[in-house]
Amino acid sequence: MYHAENKPELETLEVEHSLKSEYMSSLKMIERLHRLLLDVVKDEFERHGCSEVNSIQALLLYNIGESELSAGELRSRGYYLGSNVSYNLKKLVETGYIHHERSDTDRRSVRVKLTEKGQEVCDIINGLYGRQLKALEKVAGLSEDNLSDVNKSLLRLERYWTDQIRFRL
Repeated sequence: MYHAENKPELETLEVEHSLKSEYMSSLKMIERLHRLLLDVVKDEFERHGCSEVNSIQALLLYNIGESELSAGELRSRGYYLGSNVSYNLKKLVETGYIHHERSDTDRRSVRVKLTEKGQEVCDIINGLYGRQLKALEKVAGLSEDNLSDVNKSLLRLERYWTDQIRFRL
């Protein structure tokens, strides 16, 4: 038989279930969006007839842009979207998209920057993003304010996960 004193406990369970459901939906959406971004980039390069770089490598080149960075800086700045930065950097050097140079002060450290060929990849991504920005509000119904709210929430989630790692929570 149901008792009134069990009502707060039931409400707490419902709230926890609802929060879990929303959290799990968010996690799945983040994963799907990442995969879709990679597919969108892959599709763009197929349209350009460029199959020498994959979508992860293309985004890596885009995020390097005009900068000169080390592999560690790529990771720490969150510019890298893949699992093996060293492998992809090596491939991009071998195929002429990135120039690398060992540091004079620390021979273990390698600085990378785009070659002209790498800049062409960066320009393709820039064009893709430019076209998307022109259609984003009209087609997807997303305004600057909508995206700002999403970004604030994702930033809070990033901080939460960072704290989980940093403080072993």
